[in-house]
Amino acid sequence: MAWCWPPWPSLPETHVKEIFYDWGGANAWLFHAINNFRGKFVDGFMQLGTFLGEHDNFPVYLALVILTATAIVARTGTQSPQKAHREAQHWLEVIAVFSVAYVIDGALVHWLKETLDFPRPPLVFPPESLHLIGKPEYRHSLPSGHSAFAITMAASLWPVLNRYWRVGLTAFVVWVGLSRVSLGVHFPTDVLAGFLVGFAVVRLVRALVMALIRYWART
Repeated sequence: MAWCWPPWPSLPETHVKEIFYDWGGANAWLFHAINNFRGKFVDGFMQLGTFLGEHDNFPVYLALVILTATAIVARTGTQSPQKAHREAQHWLEVIAVFSVAYVIDGALVHWLKETLDFPRPPLVFPPESLHLIGKPEYRHSLPSGHSAFAITMAASLWPVLNRYWRVGLTAFVVWVGLSRVSLGVHFPTDVLAGFLVGFAVVRLVRALVMALIRYWART
């Protein structure tokens, strides 16, 4: 396990970028603090986190959610048909939010990456100061798509989860976000931006879904 306490460099550009992206140099400093903490186990663990946070995993996660919902509703139905109906409605709302939010989140993240075109760590730092795993990418850093997808899934499922699942999914979201910095492909600000984008999309989609459900209930 290697650990190197990082310097405190800044990424010079505009004053606004210094405040909101560079955090006065803290963004680069925190990147190095996470990226320099490495070892065989850490690298493998972080690669797994990135793999689990891939947008392409959406069909697998959706299938698992549907199977879980089916099992829970079926089990509840043996006890109370009315309760099973309410349970089914809650899960349908979650599945709708997750599916629609996934589409919007993916399109929005892609548009933001292309429009903002922020540099990735391999373009900012010299190779000897960077721990990079995988193929280097140089542009379209903000926001982190993996982080946005992870929190989209967690926030979508939140209403039907118990306390233990919520803790587990929160840990999963943090794990995915840290993995993007640890592998050298994103800055902490990119990860935070991904979290904010994904969370905002879910909140918006859930509000729209609930408004539609109330409208249909009145007609």
